[in-house]
Amino acid sequence: MNSRQQIILQTVIDKGQMSVADLAHMTGVSEVTIRQDLNTLEKQSYLRRTHGFAVPLDSDDVETRMMSNYTVKRALADFASSLVSPGETVFIENGSSNALLARKLGERRDITIITVSSYIAHLLKESQCDVILLGGIYQKKSESMVGPLTRQYIQQVHFSKAFIGIDGWQQETGFTGRDMMRTDVVNAVLEKGIEAIVLTDSSKFGVMHPYTLGPVERFQRVITDEKLSSEVHQQLRQADLIVDIVKPGITA
Repeated sequence: MNSRQQIILQTVIDKGQMSVADLAHMTGVSEVTIRQDLNTLEKQSYLRRTHGFAVPLDSDDVETRMMSNYTVKRALADFASSLVSPGETVFIENGSSNALLARKLGERRDITIITVSSYIAHLLKESQCDVILLGGIYQKKSESMVGPLTRQYIQQVHFSKAFIGIDGWQQETGFTGRDMMRTDVVNAVLEKGIEAIVLTDSSKFGVMHPYTLGPVERFQRVITDEKLSSEVHQQLRQADLIVDIVKPGITA
């Protein structure tokens, strides 16, 4: 990593996101050079590129994360929506793929969505479906409800399926999250014994974070994309999980 790339990375981390144009102006080089730098930093897993922007790997902003791998995440959401039956009530957790799923399901009148994400609730303000937003402590950065009150609300409502986002998976740890409070909310959902479905792009596999989601036996299904490695695919199957591999237009 050269000195300019170090400056770019630190600026992106400090600001949360930076446009290619702003980075070019700040460093005094062309946008072409900045794009090359961002490609290098992304390949080395220092940051992620979205449409015209660079963001830190661990950005909590749902809107920013939704634009990363948008086409893939939309395909995942479209497939996940096909698993929801008429008249069903489902829980949709926080996260970018889950937000796209909620938007897709919002086109239907015949379902009810329960969520802890104020972002998802706002996304569905003009939707056809019924929406229940559970209360709790408002975690501003992630736009999500967390804490003991949220746990109590989860215990008092009923749903048949839950779509869960994850931050990491390794065979030794199972599914993991990087935020303790949001992980606790997911575990409250899993304790209800409903059908739990992981909805995530393949970049989360092979990564480990501090907080356990699970145990893995409480999950039934994983929906992810074709970049999932064959090794991880086998690990998930060995854990008795149904694995749906999705890419735009094709499901396997």
